[in-house]
Amino acid sequence: MTAETETTSTTAPPPATADRPNRQVLAGYAATVFISSALLLVLEIVAGRLVAPYVGVSLYTWTSIIGVILAGLSLGNWLGGIWADNGATSRSVGWVLAAGGLYCLLSIAILSPLGAAVQQQGLTLLSASFAFAAVLFFMPAALIGVVTPLLTTLALRLDPRAGHVVGRMHALAAIGSIAGTFAAGYWLVQSFGTRAVVLATGVALLALGAPFLRRSARPAQALLLVGVLAAVLLAVLRGGLVSSCDRESAYFCIRVVERPDLAPPDMARGLVLDHLLHGINHMTEPDLLIAPYVHGLDELAYAHFQGAYDDGLAWFFAGGGAYSQPRAVQALSPASSITVAELDPMVTLTAAESLGLEPASMTIEHRDARLALADTDQAFDVVVGDVFHDVAIPYHLVTREFATLVRERLAPDGLYLMNVVDAFPDPRLIKAIAKTLRTEFRHVDIWMDQVPKDPRVTFILSASNGPRLAKTVPARRGFQRAWSRMTEDITAYGTPPEEIPLLTDDYAPVERLIAGLLLGEDG
Repeated sequence: MTAETETTSTTAPPPATADRPNRQVLAGYAATVFISSALLLVLEIVAGRLVAPYVGVSLYTWTSIIGVILAGLSLGNWLGGIWADNGATSRSVGWVLAAGGLYCLLSIAILSPLGAAVQQQGLTLLSASFAFAAVLFFMPAALIGVVTPLLTTLALRLDPRAGHVVGRMHALAAIGSIAGTFAAGYWLVQSFGTRAVVLATGVALLALGAPFLRRSARPAQALLLVGVLAAVLLAVLRGGLVSSCDRESAYFCIRVVERPDLAPPDMARGLVLDHLLHGINHMTEPDLLIAPYVHGLDELAYAHFQGAYDDGLAWFFAGGGAYSQPRAVQALSPASSITVAELDPMVTLTAAESLGLEPASMTIEHRDARLALADTDQAFDVVVGDVFHDVAIPYHLVTREFATLVRERLAPDGLYLMNVVDAFPDPRLIKAIAKTLRTEFRHVDIWMDQVPKDPRVTFILSASNGPRLAKTVPARRGFQRAWSRMTEDITAYGTPPEEIPLLTDDYAPVERLIAGLLLGEDG
C-alpha cells in the first residue's frame, strides 16, 4: 500500500457516515412538506365552518373555498419554483412558513369585522362566499404552496436521484393533505372549535419554520416575534378567540338566542344553525307555534285529519331542529306517536337543554332521514320534511325515489308535508318538487300564508292520496293566520312546466333551480 493510498484510506469517512447529515436534512425537508400540507387542508376544512355563521354552507360556499385555496396553492407552487431557481435557501422556507403562521393568527382577528362588512354590503351568497375565502385563505394557501417546490429543489442538491426525490415529496404532500383532512373533519373541529384550530395551525406553522430561521439575524427574529405577539394581542382584543357558537358539532355552529320581541324575557328562544334562525320555541306554551311555516304545517295536518289529530296520529319528522312541531304535537295530541330523524345529536341535546324539548316521550334517531324511513316497517299518518337548511337542500330528499319511499310508508290517506325556501313569484325548485311528487301522489299543493314583501319565501308543500284540502286553511288556534292554496297560480306563472325537470337520484339540479337565491339579488 502506497503512502498516498494509506492517506486516502485514513481520511475518507465511510459512505454511510458521509451521507448521514444529508439523510437528516432530507428527512427534515420531507417532514416539513408533510406537515405543511396537512396544515393547509386543516385550514380548508375549518374554512367552511368559519364562514358558516355569516353565509351558511352550500355547494357554492364549498366551491368558493376549494377554488380559492387551490388557486393560492397553485400560485405558491409556481412562485416557489421560480424562487428556488433564483437562489432561495432553507432560510427562505422558514420565512414563508412564519408568514403563513402570522397570517393565520391575523385571520382570527379580522374574521368578525370581515363578516360584518360583508353582511352590510348585501352581497349575494356567491360573492360573499368568495370574499370570505379570498381574504382569509388565499394568502396562507399561497405561502404554504411555496414550500414543496422550494424544498424539493433544495433536496435535489443533496440527493441526485431526481425521480426518487420528486416522487417522495409529492407523495408526502398528498399524504399530509389526506391526514389533515381526516384530522380536522373527524376530530379537531368537534373537539376544540374552529378558532382554536386556526390559532393552533398558525402556531404550528411558526414552529415548523423556526428551525429554518435559527441562523437568521437577531433583528429579523425579534421583528417576527413582535409581529406574532401583536397578532395574538389583536385577536384577543377583537374577540377573535371567542367562538360565536354555543356548540360546534360535526354539522353546525349551534346557538340559542333569546327573542324578547316575540314574548316576555326567557319565554321565546330561537335555535340558530350556522347563520339561519331555524326555529323559535315558546318555553311555557309548546303548542304556540311562532314561526309561520311551522304553524302552517300543523294546521294543514289538522285540516286533513280533523278529530283524528286529537285522538292521536303516527308522525314521522325528517329533521328535528328546534323540535317546535314535535313539542306542539306532544302538547296537543298526547296519544300521538312521534318519530324524529335528526342527523345531529348535538342539535337534539341543545333542544333538550335550552329549548324545552322532552325527548323521553318520542323516538329520536340520529341518522339520515331517508335511511331511518327506509329501515322501518311502520305506517305513518303524517311525514313532515323539515330538513332543508336555508338554501342548502339535501337533494336525496326531494327525488322521485324518496317520494316513492314516503308514499310506501304513509297510510292510504296519509299526508306528506314539507317546507322549502325558494324565490317568489317563480319558484322553480318548488315547481320541480311538486312535479316530482305528482308521480306518486294524487294531490300535490303549494301553500303560502300571505303575499310576500320579500322575494325569498318559505313555501309549504302537501302531498296526499286522500281527500284534497280546502282552498284556504285558517288557523284554529294561536296566531291569526291563514294558508292559501297557490298551486295553480304558481304553476301558471313564469317557467312553464315542460321546462321544469323531474328530480331523481341521478339528476337533481337543486342549486341551478334556486340560482336566483344563490347568485342574484334575491339571495
